[in-house]
Amino acid sequence: MKKSWIANSFVFTTVSTLILSGCAAQSSATGKLNVVTTFYPMYEFTKQVAGEHADVIALIPSGTEPHDWEPSAKDMKKVSNADVFVFNGIVEGWAEQALASADNQKRVVVEASQGIDLMEGLPEEEEDHKDEDHKEAADGKILDPHVWLSPVLAQKEVESIAAGLTQADPAHTADYRKNADAYIAKLKALDESFRTGLSTAKQKDFVTQHAAFGYLAKEYGLTQVPIAGLSPEEEPSPAKMAEIIDFAKQNQVKTIFFETLVDPKVAQTISKEINAKTDVLNPVEGLTDEDMKQNLDYIAIMTKNLEALKKALND
Repeated sequence: MKKSWIANSFVFTTVSTLILSGCAAQSSATGKLNVVTTFYPMYEFTKQVAGEHADVIALIPSGTEPHDWEPSAKDMKKVSNADVFVFNGIVEGWAEQALASADNQKRVVVEASQGIDLMEGLPEEEEDHKDEDHKEAADGKILDPHVWLSPVLAQKEVESIAAGLTQADPAHTADYRKNADAYIAKLKALDESFRTGLSTAKQKDFVTQHAAFGYLAKEYGLTQVPIAGLSPEEEPSPAKMAEIIDFAKQNQVKTIFFETLVDPKVAQTISKEINAKTDVLNPVEGLTDEDMKQNLDYIAIMTKNLEALKKALND
């Protein structure tokens, strides 16, 4: 694994959500804000708030797993020229250095997860697998970045993005507020769908390929049982595989979840061992070609996740 989506990122999570250094200049080409985001959820949330007042791009291409991605020289130029830079935090271990290198005193920086109480990312049984790629917080805990997978926490990220766009472009404050409120209303409806749809689930435990769904599980009273840790590329040990197989058998787990953008072989191996089905639980880290063909967005993908969980937990 490259160094590293967690390494070097904890220090930057202490940086203020917004670097408030005056109003950023608008893009000379279009008269709109030039907004650079990192990966898909940040792009989608920002687009929804910005509306017609900004040109929004994502640095990490669709179909690319974001945890190990690093910016090229061309990407660094985009960061340097941005009026607003939006990132999640923790996932983008390269962000602190990139922002320092691509200096722009007028740029507004939004760390969307700033102010959210981040969860510990690794269960205790994974402690032996920590390495220098996993930066610890001050209390020794590994931080979980996947806050966007909770519709409730996604609302907080949208609020942070709205504040950043307003700071950069106060002339359109009312529009940013209106757009943010409209999207937050959709996220609240999504939250209510999850709350209602999962409240009567027969099972509360679900097995997933990597530990991306902790915030979602916590929000709706479920228990995530991850095969691997925070990195989707992590290979579980034989002991961990045996532990998951034993858990699945004892708890009559009938579905093993894998995800888009990552090889599903580990999930498939476990499913064959216990004669279970496999299904997709999408961490919404990037759109696949199929997602784009179907015109899926964050809310549509999360709705598919809900249906997959309802099916698995009531099987």
